Amino acid sequence: MAECDINTPNVKAFLKLIRYAEHYPDASDNFYYTLYGGGTFKGDAAHPNTAVSKWGHTSTAAGAYQILYGTWKEAFDKKIVTDFKPASQDKLAFAKLKSRGALGSVCNGDLTTAYALLKNEWTSLPGAKQSRLAASVAEKYFADAGGKVAEKAQ
Repeated sequence: MAECDINTPNVKAFLKLIRYAEHYPDASDNFYYTLYGGGTFKGDAAHPNTAVSKWGHTSTAAGAYQILYGTWKEAFDKKIVTDFKPASQDKLAFAKLKSRGALGSVCNGDLTTAYALLKNEWTSLPGAKQSRLAASVAEKYFADAGGKVAEKAQ
């Protein structure tokens, strides 16, 4: 595998796919200021840490990747991110790909393995407990976003 970082086409496409899955079926990809439940927030110096109750759950999830406050705070304390700007949200999501052991799968276009490794981080990915997104739709979205899907074994 060649060098793989946040600017690698498969990583960029997979981050876009996560954003899509988290806000499915809206494909506008303008979710960096979105709260759990669909509301919005202003300011990006820090995670908004706003608890929202909807669909029988209460969550502090916010931003394009629906990052929980505790997840952001841990990354902030470790100096992975310094704010909640869009670039920091992308950086934190990329860090999660690495920490969950999914970066190699993403870089190689092995979406099935990536979903399995990330389903507890993003429950909206195909095969995860809250997914409404079919794997075939996700694969097409990933490819349309510039990703290259690994060839499946015969």
